[in-house]
Amino acid sequence: MIVIDGKSLSIQEIRQVAVKGEEISLSRESAAKIQQSRKWVEEIINRGDPVYGINTGFGIFADRQISSHESRLLNRNLILSHAVGTGDPLPREVVRAAMLIRVNTLAKGFSGVRLLLIETLLEMLNRGIHPVIPSQGSLGSSGDLAPLSHLALVLSTDEEDLDQLSGFAEYGGELTSGKEAMNKAGIPRIILEAKEGIALNNGATFSAAIAALACIDAENLLSIAEISLSMSLEALLSISSAFDPRIHESRQHPGQITVAERVRELTRGSSLLDSTNRVQDAYSLRCSPQVHGPARETLTFATGVISREINAATDNPLLFGEGEAISGGNFHGEPVGLVMDYLGIAMTEIAGIAERRVFRLTDGKLNENLPSMLVDQHENAGLNSGMMMPQYTAASLVLESRSLATPDSTYSLPTSAAQEDHNANSMTAARHTRQIIANTAHVLAIELYTAARALDIRIRDIPHTKLGIGTSAAFRCIRDVVPYQAGDALWGPEIDAVRELIITREISSAVEEAE
Repeated sequence: MIVIDGKSLSIQEIRQVAVKGEEISLSRESAAKIQQSRKWVEEIINRGDPVYGINTGFGIFADRQISSHESRLLNRNLILSHAVGTGDPLPREVVRAAMLIRVNTLAKGFSGVRLLLIETLLEMLNRGIHPVIPSQGSLGSSGDLAPLSHLALVLSTDEEDLDQLSGFAEYGGELTSGKEAMNKAGIPRIILEAKEGIALNNGATFSAAIAALACIDAENLLSIAEISLSMSLEALLSISSAFDPRIHESRQHPGQITVAERVRELTRGSSLLDSTNRVQDAYSLRCSPQVHGPARETLTFATGVISREINAATDNPLLFGEGEAISGGNFHGEPVGLVMDYLGIAMTEIAGIAERRVFRLTDGKLNENLPSMLVDQHENAGLNSGMMMPQYTAASLVLESRSLATPDSTYSLPTSAAQEDHNANSMTAARHTRQIIANTAHVLAIELYTAARALDIRIRDIPHTKLGIGTSAAFRCIRDVVPYQAGDALWGPEIDAVRELIITREISSAVEEAE
């Protein structure tokens, strides 16, 4: 069980909870902090002084003081009026990741909510209640207001407790109203008290959730990209000197050095490399460490930012002691938006250079005497199309990703009568980057599939061919699932099967075991 303390949640733990369903609990230290901050809220209410987010309106209505007997209505109205998202529902793992991050944020003890609210979120996660959250409608400032309000609809209620005002949730494989899901799970819904509405819906939590999962997936794909690159290098009889450590150390970039070293390890023992009289390869081969390497460094930077964000206090105001409720802007999603744009650009480049290698593998003028389009035999060209269309698909996905990689964080429109005059657009940035990563996974599956076919032909045509230690393991892993077919076939499902090997990390595991 993962213990939540508001300060040490890792991205890998998010994956364990969001994807694998690991249970969570709250630390005693955090429980004490939460209860103390709630006392501070109650002291502010008793004094009657206007404090934003506790006894005032929100946004442009911050100058309107609200009486204590209207506090419950204020918080209920906030959630009802802000749950206006649209678009397809977010995937379950994103919803679970966001719920976990919100628990961790509130567990820091700066938000002034009751312990009961956090315990309710914990129970929802542990029992598998997943609110239906529309994917569109958030600007990332003041945080992900609409998505978080849809989450709050499911766990909160009012005296009337109307079913139609409880949102929707998935529980036990069934989609129902939020009220019905909570009832079936045996979790009481709560009436929100002072400060709790804004504590729930303030902060770029869904942006951070998508970003955390994007970082995890990108890390896997960058490792796969080194494997697919290495297989392409062997299939194209490339020159190993471009990966000489002295070249990369002379430039000093750590990502570049790491990628070159990884390629040397994967191709160790290959009889295909350096088997021609060529002195230089094309950029998509020779310069691959200089492209893959910066993507690795980008991921390292993005992971650091998101790791801090998932352990941050992001609502407003924050409570720091008796009478100290300080209004600020930690809800602003700019850190998430910027690094997601950066990561999206990097992963688009990974897909782009992989597609160029696929192109070279299929072009009979560029692939070192392999059949055009990798048909089984040169004389089959025309009757068979070979790998013609998989390259089309890769090109299409790269073009789409290049469009999606246009930075979203540079776009802003004012809201709330210009009180909120600069918005982060972080959730759009995160969503676009996650789609880029999905596109990249398929492009890499196409490269692996195409390179494996090219290696089959090399092995057949060159006696005693020996693959590298790592590439050989990856090749066998692919061929165990999708055997070589000489003539044209329905390639799509086979490429999908290779993509599944990427996502489940079976190829990576096979390579690690071999090494």
